[in-house]
Amino acid sequence: MSALTNVTVLGTGVLGSQIAFQAAYHGHPVVAYDLDDAALAAAKARIDQLAATYTAEVVGGAGGAAEEATGRIRLSSDLADAVQDADIVIEAVPESIDIKRETYTKLGRVAPERTIFATNSSTLLPSELAPFTGRPERFLAMHFANRIWVHNTAEIMGTQATDPDVFQAVVDLASDMGMVPIEIRKEKAGYLLNSLLVPFLSAAGELLVDGIAEPEAIDATWRIGTGAPMGPFQIYDIVGLTTAYNISAAGGPKQQAFAKLIKERYIDQGKLGVATGEGFYTYGS
Repeated sequence: MSALTNVTVLGTGVLGSQIAFQAAYHGHPVVAYDLDDAALAAAKARIDQLAATYTAEVVGGAGGAAEEATGRIRLSSDLADAVQDADIVIEAVPESIDIKRETYTKLGRVAPERTIFATNSSTLLPSELAPFTGRPERFLAMHFANRIWVHNTAEIMGTQATDPDVFQAVVDLASDMGMVPIEIRKEKAGYLLNSLLVPFLSAAGELLVDGIAEPEAIDATWRIGTGAPMGPFQIYDIVGLTTAYNISAAGGPKQQAFAKLIKERYIDQGKLGVATGEGFYTYGS
C-alpha cells in the first residue's frame, strides 16, 4: 500500500484542530471540515493560535515552519469537497455514538473507495462504528492525546475486519506526523491512555458530586501528593467540558450526576474549559 499523503480531519474542535495542524506541520496537505461557516471561523482562530504555540514551543517552529503549516490547511463545510482527494479521513466529531454513526453513513457515500477512515473516539470501540462506514476493512481507530505536539502518542486499534495493510499504513502515517505509534492488537474501550485516565477523572467527579471537596482542593491534593503537574479538574478543562459531559452522561449513576452538574454549572453558562477561557478555572488571555 502506498504512503498516505492527503489528510482530511472531520471536526475542528480542540483536538481536531490539533490533529490537522500536526499533520500539516509535518508536510501533509490537510482539509479541515466542519458543519458551517461559524465553526470554520472558530477553527481558523484555533489554527492561528496553534501556529503561535508551535512557533514558541516546537523545535523548528520559529524558523517559519509553523506559518508554512498554516498554508497547508484548507477549511471546508462541504463534506464531498473535503474528502474528494483524501487518502485518510480522521474523524474527531463529538463523542456521541449517534453522531458518529450518522457521520460515517454520510461519509461512506461521498468518499473515494480507496480512502481509509480512522476514528479518534476516546471511548467507543471501532467495531461499534465499522458497519456504518461501508468499508470495515479500511476502518480503524487512531486516537490522539490533547496537546498533541507534546503528548505525541497515536494509539492505533483495528477490528477483526481491518486489513493488516491498512493498519500498517496508519502506523506509518503516525510516524510521518511526528507521533509515537502505539499498536493495540485487541479492541479495548478507552485504548491504553483512557483506560487509565477515565477512572481517575471519574473518581474526581464523584468526590465533587458527593460534596467531599471542591475542585481546587482535589487538584491540589493530587499535585502535591504525586508530583503530577495537573490535577483532574485542570485536565477536564483542557479536554473540554463538552467531552467530559458526553463521556460521563453515558456512564453509571454517579457519572450521570457529574454530567448533570457540569452541564448546569458550566456548559449552560458557556464555560467549556480552556478553549473558552473558563471552566472549573478561569484562564487569562
